[in-house]
Amino acid sequence: MKRRAVVTGGGTGIGRAIAHRLASDGNDVIIVGRREGVLREAAAAIAADVGTDRVLAETADLTDPDSVGALADRIGAGGAVDVLVNNVGGNPARDGAPDTLAAVADSYATTFRLNVITAVLATEALRPHLARPGGRIVSISSIAGLRGPGPYGAAKGALHAWSAGLATELAPDGVTANVVAPGFVPATEFWADRLTSELHDHRVAQIPAGRPGTPEEVAAAVAYLAAPDAGWTTGQILQVNGGTLLGRG
Repeated sequence: MKRRAVVTGGGTGIGRAIAHRLASDGNDVIIVGRREGVLREAAAAIAADVGTDRVLAETADLTDPDSVGALADRIGAGGAVDVLVNNVGGNPARDGAPDTLAAVADSYATTFRLNVITAVLATEALRPHLARPGGRIVSISSIAGLRGPGPYGAAKGALHAWSAGLATELAPDGVTANVVAPGFVPATEFWADRLTSELHDHRVAQIPAGRPGTPEEVAAAVAYLAAPDAGWTTGQILQVNGGTLLGRG
């Protein structure tokens, strides 16, 4: 029996690579996001490349509880969800430091809503539909959540703490919750409008592996945590960063 996977932010970059990998591994995949055209193009391209007709697109605003609730009803009507990948996120505060207290507050609140609330709402809405046992929740974080800085690092750090609590709560049901924290992966929309050659070289100089990562390498990490036989790995942060930041037990 095929498993069903939901990938938020699945239309571009890392999310699209994850959707492609999960579809390649034989899962039925639903990609979720706000831009219908982008999602439909991605779903069609993945399906054509993998050779399946089971890649679907669902439009929703994951910061809006009503939109997320309606999404969960639509997805749940199709059966159990085996894999949920919380990939939606971003750094709206990346273009310079705010210069007023009101701007600081807005920066942190907006970044938290985009990176944490989206994951929390999607997970809570789909929780009743998760396969038990065997459900897999994987949230995409960042190296910033382990070393900062600013609102983006704070939001990703919050995602780590939330996922750890979720792992403890859901473990008795045979459901896992883990985080993948990528380092520098320039082939994404996150970097599209601000990556200069100087910034690229500066980032690569910090990576012992001597090169940036790819969306496909992040997707490979997700594929492991999403697999049926990964049931004894939960509450973990899997770093994918070429050795930029070393893990510690």
